[in-house]
Amino acid sequence: MANVAKMRTRRARPADALDRSIRRRTAANPDYTRLVQAALDRRHLMRALAAERERQRIPQQAVARSMKTSQPAVARIETGEVDVRLSTIDRYAAAVGRRVRYQLAPARGARAVAAG
Repeated sequence: MANVAKMRTRRARPADALDRSIRRRTAANPDYTRLVQAALDRRHLMRALAAERERQRIPQQAVARSMKTSQPAVARIETGEVDVRLSTIDRYAAAVGRRVRYQLAPARGARAVAAG
């Protein structure tokens, strides 16, 4: 319990380069944090799909063949080196015997654009 109390009273850490970059980019584009969150959501999904591939012991080469791409491209997708499109996620999911369901949900802190 003492550790929890320490964490609550600890001062905020000083802003680092990443914090400053996020503030600067958000000031230039108010949608920046939403775009970053969307990219993180896709990366999380790809990590889950890669874990499924490993669980099934499917080699990257087999996934690549199914997706009609190269094994290095699959490796880049799995490591998050590239920002994958939804169609790529769908193809990867199919290659490991899965499908992705998309669900419309309210955006955090976003307002709908008024009809013209």
